[in-house]
Amino acid sequence: MFLLENIWFILFFAWGLPLTYYRSKFRKIVYQTDSWTINIKPYFGNELKALFGNMYPDNSGYLKLRNFYRFYLIIYLLPFTAYLTFNKDKHMNEIKVGSILPAFTLPDQNGNPFDINSLMGQKNLVIYFYPKDDSPGCTAQACSFRDQFEVFAEADAVIIGISGQSVKSHKEFAEKNRLSFTLLSDEGNKIRKQFGVPTNLLGLLPGRVTYIADKTGKVIYIFNSQTNATKHVDEALRILKEFK
Repeated sequence: MFLLENIWFILFFAWGLPLTYYRSKFRKIVYQTDSWTINIKPYFGNELKALFGNMYPDNSGYLKLRNFYRFYLIIYLLPFTAYLTFNKDKHMNEIKVGSILPAFTLPDQNGNPFDINSLMGQKNLVIYFYPKDDSPGCTAQACSFRDQFEVFAEADAVIIGISGQSVKSHKEFAEKNRLSFTLLSDEGNKIRKQFGVPTNLLGLLPGRVTYIADKTGKVIYIFNSQTNATKHVDEALRILKEFK
């Protein structure tokens, strides 16, 4: 399962190792140095000229490395292009502004089945997908939602957090941080995939995305930010206030 979910990262990493090696040797020839530091210096002009041109026609070492570098670079671009194409098709049916929330049922932190349809027509919904229980960013985000719980209630909105950890993990996370809202366990990330929540680092890091839906279940706003965890709370409140 891990290999399949992270196949693109594995391909990029595996093919990137020889590419990095040949590029390093190539840059040393192009810039006439033996220092490894040439690999971290922002020099690209001569490298591109040497790669696509014939800078040292009498240097057999240069010609051999140039051809290897070209070959590995072209092959490296193939999985990258496939990755872009695959993910474009994959997210064609993702939840967008104007979409109606899909029906789903997941266990909450107490192990009870939670049916999203039970809130349709009754409450505004703030559904946020987060990477992992107890991580620094996710803890800050959850505590920020907790601290604004009453404000969301005044906006007639229900907060729902979703991630791929177990019911047990969610219960411990909720109790530790005194969370006053529902956490749903999406083991296998079925609902995350159904929403089309994007990932980061070539699929290694689950995305952090918040969906705001009105009482009809229509999505009125989406906020996507991996690093600004607490801003999800601010954005959700801002939209709900504007929506009123």
